Amino acid sequence: MLRRAIEREFEIIGEAMKRIEKIDSTISISSKKQIISMRNRVIHGYDKIDNEIVWGTIVRHLPKLKEEIESLLS
Repeated sequence: MLRRAIEREFEIIGEAMKRIEKIDSTISISSKKQIISMRNRVIHGYDKIDNEIVWGTIVRHLPKLKEEIESLLS
């Protein structure tokens, strides 16, 4: 259940990033394309999701994304 919840959150974040890209591609988010790619993998390749990749993304990339989003919102 936890894994599915995390995957769902990646879907939501990736979809939001895809919409941001369409609205204004000049918005600076360092890993925009990788986020969209992760969303696509989660949605279309359920059997190919590696737990280590998911965990690595959570640990290494989400903190940076959070900082960038907070900066854009302020």
